[in-house]
Amino acid sequence: MAEGKQGEAEAIVNQMEGEEGRDVEIEEPAKFTIKTLLWHGGSVYDAWFSCASNQVAQVLLTLPYSFSQMGMLSGVSLQVFYGLVGSWTAYLISVLYIEYRSRREKEGANFKNHVIQWFEVLDGLLGSYWKGIGLAFNCTFLLFGSVIQLIACASNIYYINDRLDKRTWTYIFGACCATTVFIPSFHNYRIWSFLGLGMTTFTAWYLTIAALVHGQVDGVKHSAPTKMVLYFTGATNILYTFGGHAVTVEIMHAMWKPQKFKYIYLLATLYVFTLTIPSAAAVYWAFGDQLLTHANAFSLLPRSGFRDAAVILMLIHQFITFGFACTPLYFVWEKAVGVHNTKSIFVRAVARLPVVIPIWFLAIIFPFFGPINSTVGALLVSFTVYIIPTVAHMLTYRTAEARQNAVEKPPFFIPSWTAMYAGNMFVVVWVLVVGFGFGGWASMVNFIKQVDTFGLFTKCYQCQPPPSSPSHH
Repeated sequence: MAEGKQGEAEAIVNQMEGEEGRDVEIEEPAKFTIKTLLWHGGSVYDAWFSCASNQVAQVLLTLPYSFSQMGMLSGVSLQVFYGLVGSWTAYLISVLYIEYRSRREKEGANFKNHVIQWFEVLDGLLGSYWKGIGLAFNCTFLLFGSVIQLIACASNIYYINDRLDKRTWTYIFGACCATTVFIPSFHNYRIWSFLGLGMTTFTAWYLTIAALVHGQVDGVKHSAPTKMVLYFTGATNILYTFGGHAVTVEIMHAMWKPQKFKYIYLLATLYVFTLTIPSAAAVYWAFGDQLLTHANAFSLLPRSGFRDAAVILMLIHQFITFGFACTPLYFVWEKAVGVHNTKSIFVRAVARLPVVIPIWFLAIIFPFFGPINSTVGALLVSFTVYIIPTVAHMLTYRTAEARQNAVEKPPFFIPSWTAMYAGNMFVVVWVLVVGFGFGGWASMVNFIKQVDTFGLFTKCYQCQPPPSSPSHH
């Protein structure tokens, strides 16, 4: 009987490969056209570019700041650790998506005009209580993730044009980012994901090479770690860095064959390591403790054509990442107002506009580029993409029957369900104690300090004239 159920489940997964639909597994195009090249994404490669592009954008500029709070050894070690933990929880999310989808299609559900989202997966597998938890945390995290991208746009452009203050730039880029309402779904980010990752790759290697060429400043000090509050603030920013998989379900849903997603996030993370570790280490080596008061790495590097190019490319990527973070929010809002199934892009775009307004407003209230990352990481990311998926996986397969009939068994490197549960418990306890507990305390202390120092609605956070020439050591 169990074998029959398992075979039936596998048949459903295989059936998923052949489905057609606007926002589900769209049929892979048979002909090559400019439109399919730019607009019609759904392959494994598209998913990889989407994951890597979404995972690293503005946070690249704050990692040297985190290194100055934690020290070189902890900075590198925790990047690797949280990168692997993030890849594991992204894998769990992908497993739960496949499980939910197979069960629903067994019941005759059709997702032709419907994008499956994380809170719906939780609802289908664990009930309405978990749906509410998932919806609250996911939407709040994505809301503030979009806020952070908008803050970063204003922070970066200031280093090219300081005739306008950062608040004014926030107004301008808020209007620019609002145009993402016209991008229907993650299928349509094909060229943007590719370009975004290329732009951030350029920026990362610019930071690395520019810092090494600049050399160490006179009297450079690398005193971190010195205070617990700084250490855990930096650690939580790294937790935030590798917690970009709140859009995993939407990226999977945009694939032609979502069951192939399993290890894509890990492969994306391995590439991201080549961007984040060298750049953060090089900038920290060059400037040391100066970074404690310069959350944006651009602020310490002398102005040059390469720096201006890096700023512009990062701005474009932040626009793309804003769209990544906002698109799931657009879907939630469309479903709430009843326009999700309409085929009119214009109607959906108009309906989406109210989502942008609170993001714009929050970016003006809290323009604390850097500290806000750690706060969001501790209070939202820790639960949204680490604790909730891990606990949901354990509860979904808590019975022997559920484990026996699981569409996806434990991966080849996990010897048993017992080992899988042990690994999941470690993630939950670690993130709850270190990420949410110590990280929440430290990031809130640091965030309140920024409010006390600069005030809410501050016109130009950490504004200083950039250095005009390098100083060699």
